[in-house]
Amino acid sequence: MSFFKKFKEKMLGSTPEAEETVSITNKFKEGLSKTRNQFTSKVNDLVAKYRKVDEDFFEELEEILLQADVGFETVTELMDSLRFEVQRKNIKNTSGIQSVISEKLVEIYNAGEDDVTELQLEESDLSVILFVGVNGVGKTTTIGKLAHRLKGEGKNVMLAAGDTFRAGAIEQLQVWGDRVGVEVIKQSEGSDPAAVMYDAVRAAKSRGVDVLICDTAGRLQNKVNLMNELEKIHRVISREIPNAPHEVLLALDATTGQNALVQAQTFKEVTNVTGIVLTKLDGTAKGGIVLAIRNKLHIPVKFVGLGEQMDDLQPFDAEKYVYGLFADGLDLEEAEEKESDK
Repeated sequence: MSFFKKFKEKMLGSTPEAEETVSITNKFKEGLSKTRNQFTSKVNDLVAKYRKVDEDFFEELEEILLQADVGFETVTELMDSLRFEVQRKNIKNTSGIQSVISEKLVEIYNAGEDDVTELQLEESDLSVILFVGVNGVGKTTTIGKLAHRLKGEGKNVMLAAGDTFRAGAIEQLQVWGDRVGVEVIKQSEGSDPAAVMYDAVRAAKSRGVDVLICDTAGRLQNKVNLMNELEKIHRVISREIPNAPHEVLLALDATTGQNALVQAQTFKEVTNVTGIVLTKLDGTAKGGIVLAIRNKLHIPVKFVGLGEQMDDLQPFDAEKYVYGLFADGLDLEEAEEKESDK
């Protein structure tokens, strides 16, 4: 059964689960429209140009994937896998090839991983999520949206304003706290971030909070200072709560493409990043960066930003993401299959 058919089967039915799957899938489809308009149109043109799957077809497909920022290593792995699949199944023409590509991309993303997108939170105790990332990537906004999401799941959430160096950062987080309806622990601008974290952890424990989300400064000018600061924060948090922080989420701006990959590499060197939150995915035509980050750094993408609304921060799902990339082409394949069946 093709990727498209298997994916469609998951969305069939009128159960609340199926309806929610359709709703979230549509968010991915809408959020990836810029990438799809660039990417799928080129793939469609390629399929129309080459009716047969040959080496010229593979070379042009490789170039299209690289232009979408899928990344050299991922593209190389995909092309090897596709060539093997085409040979194994004796595929001669390009009809249905987009479904094969989709399936292989999902396999590459999910290789050897189970439930990597799930937040690792304590069941009946305080969980701490530490957010890192450079200024301007939408970190504070993402914290607010995640707080909204967790609160909607029935969790008692608190925020810690640990970015004490950027002008207006504390006020910005307070605005989100007020908007979501959660308490923000803060000190004055220029305060020691570790002291803020200490106060926040103590307050969260005394108030019976389920999840404490901590903002941090995003200075990359001096990696040594950044490393020392994050190490101090880690030390303060883990002293109060063993095994905390439970998640270190790195916020990256999808619109910066390969530069986001460089940032991810830098933060991976200075702290133990457990997951990526890719913001502004709806604002880029190079949404393939998701695959590049996952395959090159082996860090799971846990959430993606698919729009401006409060609920547009969505847990990452490789199948929905790939469907969002290929939706138009897969719809075309389905139409052709139905016509062929007639």
